[in-house]
Amino acid sequence: MKIAVMGAGAVGCYYGGLLARAGHEVTLIGRAHHVEALRARGLRLQAQAFDEFVPLAASTEPAAARDADWVLLCVKATDTDGAAAALAPHLRADARLLSLQNGIDNAERLEALLPGHTVLPALVYVAAEMAGAGHVRHHGRGELVLGAEPAGAEIAAALCRAGVAVESSTDLRAALWSKLLINCAWNALSAITRQPYGRLLQGTGVEPMLRDVVAECLAVARADGVTLPADSWESVRRIALTMPTQRSSTAQDLARGHRSEIDHLNGYVVRRGEALGIPTPVNRVLHSLVRLLEDAPAADSMPG
Repeated sequence: MKIAVMGAGAVGCYYGGLLARAGHEVTLIGRAHHVEALRARGLRLQAQAFDEFVPLAASTEPAAARDADWVLLCVKATDTDGAAAALAPHLRADARLLSLQNGIDNAERLEALLPGHTVLPALVYVAAEMAGAGHVRHHGRGELVLGAEPAGAEIAAALCRAGVAVESSTDLRAALWSKLLINCAWNALSAITRQPYGRLLQGTGVEPMLRDVVAECLAVARADGVTLPADSWESVRRIALTMPTQRSSTAQDLARGHRSEIDHLNGYVVRRGEALGIPTPVNRVLHSLVRLLEDAPAADSMPG
């Protein structure tokens, strides 16, 4: 298949690299410094089982998606609307999109902005980071969860053949909420402390605080008509055991001076809680602290 990846960050490079390695015609669309490195030597895909350079196409222009059968949307949730507007003039009439993004409502937003196109949401469970220009490093996991729609069968089969574990869910909204709950527990805290998950779980008072985050998310989800698994806390705790060295994507964003997705994670829970009459004080504090860090001036520009 011809596959375009909009957003050549860690998630886009990891899955795009695996699909290219499996023989698909993949084009990564991203920032200039990554594109230059990709064109010069291919993508360095440093996985747990191998470390090699994968040849593929790369571009800074959304027009590079014009011939794609599938477009993988891997931009931040804050960039969903802009990515849709940039892609709209170039998509084939029968092109389909897969949203590999954090948050609850990206697929709905994309469908509204790209009428006539099939948009499927996917849950991403992968620990990966950009270790340099054109270099993605995989730390653990890598599975995707898709809905049970027949439209996703083709891309699911391609992903499976590329070595990606793909699961199917008959209640993807609940699955999206389960992922949101995990992100709300870990992302902000990892960003604020600049610590990996394994070390955070060992911190004094951290586990009770994480349990409070989980309880608030469960209450908001329940009020929103979503039933989440009874073992949701264990799913949160398991992240620290399976990805002990991983720092959150929010932590990585702040380290690079980029705006994070926090408004679509803890911020989303706060907004839904307000709309539904559910208090979310711990999520509110985490959201506010990350926003303060995002808006803080650079250290070298501060007095003293």
